[in-house]
Amino acid sequence: MESKTTKSLFTTSGMLKTLVFSSILLMFGSNTILAQGATTTINLVLADVISIDPGSAANGGTVDFHYENVNDYNSEKTTTINNSLIITFTKPFDLKVKANGENFENGSNSIPVNVLTIKRNESSKINGNSAPIVLSTQDQVLISGADRGSKLNLDLDYIIPQARSSSNDILGKPAGTYTQKITYTATAI
Repeated sequence: MESKTTKSLFTTSGMLKTLVFSSILLMFGSNTILAQGATTTINLVLADVISIDPGSAANGGTVDFHYENVNDYNSEKTTTINNSLIITFTKPFDLKVKANGENFENGSNSIPVNVLTIKRNESSKINGNSAPIVLSTQDQVLISGADRGSKLNLDLDYIIPQARSSSNDILGKPAGTYTQKITYTATAI
């Protein structure tokens, strides 16, 4: 049989344990853990880009046509230049071309620039409307409504038709190298 003193001790001991546990909870907080969070804003700051890549073949490159025999003067001559222009554009654009002078020149001798036709080669990755242009000193649209894109290549065909090769514009001119520069301009539409 338990004595009153022993029973009282166990009850007191149980209350003591409860009191100690309650004190620990008060010191360290409740058993509910709260989450912590942070919010960050990400900004994408865009600018319009118009770029003809410096690695484009047309950037300081040359296109050569050789007239060395009778067949050359009696046939169409085509020179295809891959990656003539490599274009990055963030908006739809037009591409224009013009000659920087009226003639291909060799000293005092000249050949009119309109002997040359330029057109987009089928292997090009630039879309839009295009038609061959006969070179002149006026800006002419080579490709209109081209869509935006990154590092789009434009392969160009430079053509001297047979009718121009065998015309007095070329035939009978003094031997030598006739030179003219052309300029390409990409413009947002």
